[in-house]
Amino acid sequence: MIGWDRRDDGIVVLTLDDPEQSTNTMNARYVAAMASTVDRLEAEKGSITGVIVTSAKDGFLAGADLKDLTAASGGGAGNGAGSMGAAAFALLEGVKGHFRRLEKLGRPVVAALNGTALGGGFELALACHHRIAVDRPDARFGFPEVTLGLLPGAGGVVRVTRMLGVQDALLNVLMQGQRLRPAQAKQTGLVDDLVPTRDELLPRAVEWIQANPGAAQPWERGGYKMPGGRPTDRSLATMLPAFPANLRKQLKGAYYPAPLAIMCAAVEGATVDIDTALRIESRWFASLVGTPIQRNMTKAFFFDLGHLNRGGSRPKDVPKSTVGKVGVIGAGMMGGGIAYACARAGIEVVLVDVSLEAAERGKAYSQKILDKAVSRGRSTADKRDAHLARITPTSELADLAGCDVIIEAVFEDVNLKRETFAKVASIVGPDTLLASNTSSLPITSIAESVPDPTGFLGLHFFSPVDKMALVEIVRGRKTSDAALARGYDLVRQIDKTPIVVNDSRGFFTSRVFGTYVMEGIALLGEGVPAASVEQAALQAGYPVGPLAVVDEVTLTLGRKISDEARKAGVDIPVHPGEVVVRRMIDEFDRTGKSAGKGFYDYPADGSPKRLWPGLAEAFSSIAPPPVDMRDMQERLLFAEAIESVRCLEEGVLTGVEDGNIGSIFGIGFPAWTGGVLQYVEQYEGGVAGFVARARELAARYGDRFTPPASLVARTS
Repeated sequence: MIGWDRRDDGIVVLTLDDPEQSTNTMNARYVAAMASTVDRLEAEKGSITGVIVTSAKDGFLAGADLKDLTAASGGGAGNGAGSMGAAAFALLEGVKGHFRRLEKLGRPVVAALNGTALGGGFELALACHHRIAVDRPDARFGFPEVTLGLLPGAGGVVRVTRMLGVQDALLNVLMQGQRLRPAQAKQTGLVDDLVPTRDELLPRAVEWIQANPGAAQPWERGGYKMPGGRPTDRSLATMLPAFPANLRKQLKGAYYPAPLAIMCAAVEGATVDIDTALRIESRWFASLVGTPIQRNMTKAFFFDLGHLNRGGSRPKDVPKSTVGKVGVIGAGMMGGGIAYACARAGIEVVLVDVSLEAAERGKAYSQKILDKAVSRGRSTADKRDAHLARITPTSELADLAGCDVIIEAVFEDVNLKRETFAKVASIVGPDTLLASNTSSLPITSIAESVPDPTGFLGLHFFSPVDKMALVEIVRGRKTSDAALARGYDLVRQIDKTPIVVNDSRGFFTSRVFGTYVMEGIALLGEGVPAASVEQAALQAGYPVGPLAVVDEVTLTLGRKISDEARKAGVDIPVHPGEVVVRRMIDEFDRTGKSAGKGFYDYPADGSPKRLWPGLAEAFSSIAPPPVDMRDMQERLLFAEAIESVRCLEEGVLTGVEDGNIGSIFGIGFPAWTGGVLQYVEQYEGGVAGFVARARELAARYGDRFTPPASLVARTS
């Protein structure tokens, strides 16, 4: 697991290389190997001049193997450490002990980061005296534990706090779970040096060791002062009371225990010596392990997400493909964002619109994002220029000849999309993959416009594309396995997460998202104050309230989609929220943010939006009902969960993982639940408890909450 190579100059190179896995993780093999390695380093210290820790894999070290942690935490409370099992607590303390012995070895220790180091892997790097990384575009450094319902428990909180200070550590590294690129990690202060290639990594490490024979951690040297002061210092002490309030504001009242635990571990640890701080960190870590929220978030963001990113929903036995050139039709915000994402991955892009001026505006979308990154030191002018050079704006469809993939992003009109593809099909070759970026229109219908629909699918990106990690891949009735695999490979090539769904009006994300919006609007129609509707959603863990989010997409879009579906013969029951939408549009002429007025007012002077005062008068003709916060929140959550189960029953969803990740990444389902289908499983009382509660809601609020047959069958 850990190779040992002692050079003639006395420098020992430790090479991480798990013989049974393609990625190094902190599994049982690693723990045993590191224990024996540290023992040997201490025993042979007299003949050692320095240590380099590196990896033979593509990445450095991925951190803890959460399968091992899950198994280890199954016992009772360990050492008074909350709900953490004794075995898990011992495992964590053992890992931290190895790190502590390494940093106190008395010889310079360098982490030579050849690739990604996250979580425990980066905690190993922080236990070294110096960190050098290869400046490769796919490398990431940091601590994603907060997104798993955990905290960096192997010294990450303690060491980052001592390196950066309490405030910078919390805001810039620990609280958000940021995965920093090499340049960002260096700018933040987590990485000390960058080299352009892997070949230069070890020579640079050797050079540093030879120049710093007496290296030690800053907090081990005399005169150390924590950046920004300790919590007992007046300068920091006056700021500390605002930390919990700001956290609550950031979380919008939703209950996420991990960020608070990180804050407590950082502040408490900063008041004591490092060994006591490490013990405090362990106990806060222990308080999180095994809780329902931790299990849900770990399942979603480690197991489910890993399953999809490793190709879990990709057709098997289809060779992997790589795209060199993409054509994007439509240079609006969506098309411009798709062009940006593809060019960022090194793909040549032809960006087409009705005029060259419009196409150039689409390219300017990338320019704006890249200029901002350069101004903040997160990129360079050379990288920006190289990125932009890969995007060619044009008004000629003929320029799409030679593209491997065509992605259409024109207006959401089925006839326009069909006409566009009919023209494109005569220009590109038969092997070109054709994809429509539609959010709801049936892919099978659009594919009828091309000679070979087997090479046609949907690639539903989410706005803004440069920030949203999800792509919903929609398989039409005739889409081949080969086409689906190529689409999957492209999504992974541009560093996004794919979910696969089968063709249906609204697919999965738009269909389920609509139930959230309409249920929130229905609450308003029942006389619940608009502010209470929004607060119920935020405190349930949604990032945006239903009234605010429908303003963003416009009220007319939802009505248009449902009207078109009914025209096509789809039997859609009238939702009580539709009555409110019709009144908003037809009676009050309020259609959303783009019109400057919807459920919110959007002042022309750019001041913050505010709820339209007329809502109270318009929708309070009946006596306002008592506000039952639990009912309000669970109506929103259950509406989406029940519709998702129906999608699974109908075969629209191809897997549970697709549903969970699609709901969190695509439509903002609360992350603490582990996803829309995991919410059903983890509900108090399990599936039976969910079914019983759904029946209660159906009796009070309508048949739309009637539990699906597949869930009822599981309770018998």
